Amino acid sequence: MKRIMCAALLTAALTTGAGVFAQEQQTTGESTLSPKFGIKGGVNLTNMFVDDVSDENMKVGFNAGFFAKLPVARGFSIQPELLYTSKGAKLTYDNIIEGEGEYRFNLNYIELPVLAVINVAKNFNLHVGPYVSYLAEANIKDLDDDGDMDEIADLNTDNFNRWDYGLVGGLGIDISNFTIGARYNYGLKEIGKSGSLSGQLTKDSRNSAVSLYIGIGF
Repeated sequence: MKRIMCAALLTAALTTGAGVFAQEQQTTGESTLSPKFGIKGGVNLTNMFVDDVSDENMKVGFNAGFFAKLPVARGFSIQPELLYTSKGAKLTYDNIIEGEGEYRFNLNYIELPVLAVINVAKNFNLHVGPYVSYLAEANIKDLDDDGDMDEIADLNTDNFNRWDYGLVGGLGIDISNFTIGARYNYGLKEIGKSGSLSGQLTKDSRNSAVSLYIGIGF
C-alpha cells in the first residue's frame, strides 16, 4: 500500500506538470515572483519496510527545520530543505528466551530533500524529488511485557548505515506566507549494516515515513 501511494504521488506530480505553468507562485500581495525562506515543523508517522517480518508497527516522531522556495517559472519552483527528522519503528517479539515485548528503533536524521514544486491550482501544489540524510543519533530500547524499558547499549549509530537516501512525493496548500502539507518518504537504502546485529534485527529494512507539517515563509 505504501509503495502504491508513493508511486501515485510521483506519477501525479509528473503528469500534471505540463499544464500548470499558468498558475501563480507568488502571494496576492506580490506583483513578481520572489524567493521565500522559512521554517517548518510537524509530525512523522514512520515504519520500516521488512522483507520477511510482518509485525512491524508505526512509530510517531517529528520533523523540524528550514526551507527555501526558489521560483523558476510561474507555477514551478525548486524547494530545498534542511530538516532534523525522527524515524524508526516498533518491532514486537515473542520467544521462549526473551518472552514478549517490543524493540523501539529511534533513528534521528539530518535530512536534505530537494523538491520540484508544481502548482495545480493557485494555492495547491504537488512536490516530488529525492532526499539524502545522515544519521545523527540512534538508540534502540527494549520494552518487555512487564513495562520495563532498557536501552540496548550494543546498538548505536556505529551499528547502522550513516547515510540514507530515497524519494519524496507529496502535496501542499499555500495560503499567503503559510504552508501546510503531507508527504511520503520512500527509503532506498538499508538501515542496518549487513552482517551486523542491527542488520539481523531490522531484516535489511528501509525507512518509510508519512510527514505532516506546517510552515511559514518570509
